[in-house]
Amino acid sequence: MQTASEKLIRDYYRRFNAGDIDGMLELLAEDVVHDVSQGRRRRGKDAFRRFLRHMERCYRERVRDLVVMTCPRGRRMAAEFDLHGRYRTTDGKQPKAMGQRYRLVVGAFFDIRRGKIARVSTHYNLNQWLRQIARK
Repeated sequence: MQTASEKLIRDYYRRFNAGDIDGMLELLAEDVVHDVSQGRRRRGKDAFRRFLRHMERCYRERVRDLVVMTCPRGRRMAAEFDLHGRYRTTDGKQPKAMGQRYRLVVGAFFDIRRGKIARVSTHYNLNQWLRQIARK
């Protein structure tokens, strides 16, 4: 039987796969903290919204084979999944986007507070992604 916190995380990724940015934001605390591998910390829904819009512009990604892990109190969660993506628009100083496809194993960690996601920390192997998009 799924806990409320597990349902929350599964709903977050269901909305992610649907490209439903506003729906994802509904699941976040106003002061959400967002950490991404090799990136800077973002604070608040507005910063998270800007990040999601940027990602939507540069990438098309889908989560597959999602596994959600919970702690007994449901305050901390972890997820692991395969991320299948396509690099659509060049992202800053990254290599040129030419529609390259990639697949990464991703780990994500969450803090849950009052039924909302208060922290999202996402981790993946950046060098593996760079190798995959370097292929033509």
